[in-house]
Amino acid sequence: MRFRLTPRETSFYDMFAASADNIVTGSKLLMELLGADSSARAEIAERMRAAEHAGDDATHAIFHQLNSSFITPFDREDIYNLASCLDDIMDFMEEAVDLVVLYNVEELPKGVEQQIEVLARAAELTAEAMPHLRTMENLTEYWIEVNRLENQADQIHRKLLAQLFNGKYDAIEVLKLKQIVDVLEEAADAFEHVANTVETIAVKES
Repeated sequence: MRFRLTPRETSFYDMFAASADNIVTGSKLLMELLGADSSARAEIAERMRAAEHAGDDATHAIFHQLNSSFITPFDREDIYNLASCLDDIMDFMEEAVDLVVLYNVEELPKGVEQQIEVLARAAELTAEAMPHLRTMENLTEYWIEVNRLENQADQIHRKLLAQLFNGKYDAIEVLKLKQIVDVLEEAADAFEHVANTVETIAVKES
């Protein structure tokens, strides 16, 4: 940790933690979606939409603080990238839930549950990691594990695509389900982008 002679704006740490906690809320709604029937999914989608709006508000608050702060805890570009990547995760999760409802998907393919479990674990790790930005300590295991989870998500995604194209589903259903599993894969990628950004920040600050 570099010694600094100037004070730093510390509210960013709390805002990043709040943004990550909101992502945990989103991941729980995804898990809830798995066990819900079609009549309950619309209500879950509404709650996910509210969580996504809360995520947008958190991101905008970070940007506002960034624009009004003379001294920041780490590079401005890194603050912007981290906030944007966290926001992307929430956007992708909300999109996945919305697609399930809009497409009236009766049954998600086997394997989607594994996708969502990976996202839920990545969300927990991300929320646990954000408070450590204050000291930049104990973060290595976080980004290593998130990268491992993203590799696991890649494997699950490939198996799901193979399952979708095995002839069991009609063409329209394949298009619908593929879009959903692709968006969930994008969420996993976004978690990795957050972890990579945290690693970049930690290296710069070491």
